[in-house]
Amino acid sequence: MGPATSDPVVRLRFQRLGAKNRPFYRLVAADSRAPRDGRFIEILGTYNPVSLKDDATFKEERIRYWLSQGALPSEKVAGLLKKRGIEVAQAQ
Repeated sequence: MGPATSDPVVRLRFQRLGAKNRPFYRLVAADSRAPRDGRFIEILGTYNPVSLKDDATFKEERIRYWLSQGALPSEKVAGLLKKRGIEVAQAQ
């Protein structure tokens, strides 16, 4: 058996989809140890940075739930959520 590890941390982060030079992202809740495009717990929304209009949809209720459970958003996710009016606590 390996060394004892702490409980996995849930991260809110983007999962890259789309084609070459045409990125499209899913906002997902995932184990912090999982790869960027690997397994996730739940899909929380989508974001299209290529679109000229604000093309982002989020399940705000579920995002608030995960944040209340201690999930940590990535830097980009935190910025986008703040822009949308969702309060994000600063990580230590």
